[in-house]
Amino acid sequence: MVDKEINALATSLLERIDELTKEMAARIRAGSRAYHYDVVPEEDLEDACRIHLGNALQAFTGQMPLDTAAAADIGRRRAAQNVPLPSVMTAYRVGVRYFWEALVDEATTTSLVGNDILVSAASAMWEIQDGITEAMVSGYHDAVAQRLLAGDQERSALVEALLEGRSMDADAVWSAAEVLDVPHKGPFTVVAAEVPRIGRRALPDIAAVLNRRGIRSAWRLRPELQLGIVHLRTPRDLDDLVDVLREQAERRVGVSPSYEDLSRTGDALRFAKVALRGGDAGSAAVTVFDDSPVAVATAGAPDVMARVAAQVLGPVEALPDDERTLLLDTLEAWFDSGGSAEEAAKVLYVHPNTVRTRLRRIAERTGRSLTDPRGITELSLALRAVRQTPRPPTSESTGAD
Repeated sequence: MVDKEINALATSLLERIDELTKEMAARIRAGSRAYHYDVVPEEDLEDACRIHLGNALQAFTGQMPLDTAAAADIGRRRAAQNVPLPSVMTAYRVGVRYFWEALVDEATTTSLVGNDILVSAASAMWEIQDGITEAMVSGYHDAVAQRLLAGDQERSALVEALLEGRSMDADAVWSAAEVLDVPHKGPFTVVAAEVPRIGRRALPDIAAVLNRRGIRSAWRLRPELQLGIVHLRTPRDLDDLVDVLREQAERRVGVSPSYEDLSRTGDALRFAKVALRGGDAGSAAVTVFDDSPVAVATAGAPDVMARVAAQVLGPVEALPDDERTLLLDTLEAWFDSGGSAEEAAKVLYVHPNTVRTRLRRIAERTGRSLTDPRGITELSLALRAVRQTPRPPTSESTGAD
């Protein structure tokens, strides 16, 4: 809308732009505590007010189209200054209200326009201010998104540096803890989780879920693993962590022993990987290193244990799949039941004598007695090694002829 009378009114106000700028800034500053504008320097605030007033008035006069780029720049600046967006919007409302008051006052004082034209001017003014405000909000959101992305990248790089065990002095470790938003001292633990497929997280939203329980953590996604550094305030936090992992896990997860110094994260990661391998292949087992000595012992030397498993359980492994599975499941249930045939029978839904018969067959085929401590130990280690090793697909499972 370019009307001769409106043009004259806007031109008159442009001649007073320095005065109007200072008054608009003063009104916003008067509410600085409520609007969080105490962090905005005086010159910055006045500059923004001058830009918005000049932009709106020049659009009124038709001298140039509305410049939304300037408003977007100011939005980005307020985001960088950490002024909350609701506070920026409130300040804008104060500014718009003052702008309208200035228009009405100028029109009344100079008699440049009548009431009917002033009503039309109001409609145009709100349209202009909407364009300015939308551009400012867009710029604000862009800056916040860029900052979050940069923050995520920095966090990810620091997590990776700690997990790789890179040499970091005390100041660097302190800075890493600040950026990761975890305490500087432990205890900490490292979590290693197998991903379902490359590029997909094993534990979606795990940081947020743990944070709701008061547990701080930082995570890194690698092609085959999702890795996390978790701060444990109390022993109860470890229990809560394991509960969450068991709820979310789709594949194996390993939890390292606790440690005090972030610079030892690389060592903890090695233990977490061993604990992960301690779980049954293809399962969603959550293995805590300190709670699973047999599992981690076999996982810690996979090549050696593969030979042990072949030597000890080779005769059972050579049986047809159905028979092999039946005997190994029975042996595992017997171990899990503390060596009780009665308890194992309840788990397997069979008679205790059936369990005893199967155990005798295992003893006969392997030559290891289930009453001899050495035989029990060898069978236990061999069974863990077998469970931890993925079995190659059979022609039956692949559908091959």
